[in-house]
Amino acid sequence: MDRIAGQKRAAANLYPQIEPFDQRFLDVGDGHTIYVEQCGRPDGLPVIVLHGGPGGGCSPAMRRYFDPAVYRIVLFDQRGCGRSRPHASVEANTTWHLVADIERIRKLLGIDGWIVFGGSWGATLALVYAQTHPERVRHLVLRGVFLMTEGELAWFYGGGAGAFWPDRWSDFVRVIPPAEHYDMIAAYHRRLFSGDPATETRYARAWAGWENALASVEHDGIAGETPADYARAFARLENHYFINKGFLDEDGQILRDLRKIADVPGTIVQGRYDMICPPVSAWTLSRHWKRSELRMIPVAGHALSEHGISAELIRIMDGLRQ
Repeated sequence: MDRIAGQKRAAANLYPQIEPFDQRFLDVGDGHTIYVEQCGRPDGLPVIVLHGGPGGGCSPAMRRYFDPAVYRIVLFDQRGCGRSRPHASVEANTTWHLVADIERIRKLLGIDGWIVFGGSWGATLALVYAQTHPERVRHLVLRGVFLMTEGELAWFYGGGAGAFWPDRWSDFVRVIPPAEHYDMIAAYHRRLFSGDPATETRYARAWAGWENALASVEHDGIAGETPADYARAFARLENHYFINKGFLDEDGQILRDLRKIADVPGTIVQGRYDMICPPVSAWTLSRHWKRSELRMIPVAGHALSEHGISAELIRIMDGLRQ
């Protein structure tokens, strides 16, 4: 328990909350407008933060992992979520649209290269962005690695995680007729895109509740009711991306294309007891990416807010200061 207490003390050393010096809405075409903010030091070392989900949105807490006297911190809400509009829209919303949006932000802000910081789906997007634009990435900082593979989706939506959380899994599946249990992503898709707001919200809350219940190693598995607007965007976007396999060319594409970031350094932070994105993905990534370092946190789950994960991310970002 001394180790956990130490992690909690270290995690409490998050940088103080700071307000953005720049907030804007950027028209990225296709009918989408995305929210972008900058905080910290305007001429500082640039870092872009990629939130999870897809559909999670960024939050003020995500600013607190970076020394504001050193870093120029860029955050944005990806298409369809947070303050971006249209809300919960899946039209013209793919991995490749998001990669293009990140580049559009970089060019708009006049940044030549930056650190890319992302967790969960944000780690997926960070890797795909880096493989598309390796010359723009100074360092990748990844947390709770998700490689968008069929095996990972089968683990979380096919009963693997449910073997550890049978009570919460039962809540997730019981709203779907047994005849459809063979493909829970498709079953939820039919309801999340039914066209009836009440139906979509009901199933969105069930979808979000399953994931939220498993996020933290200290969580008791009982999640409160997710706000309707957040749940609908989160669930619809996640489901849209997952049913389309992340819009990647083939299963395992990120590992296939690691040669494209062979010269990009990276640090991976992974909770040993992550039930949403099991550690095997982070371990496999680190074995095949020679310039990466894996830091496994012994008593931690998936969430960014886990004490050990927060403490390690702060240490990493402090170590990258120039």
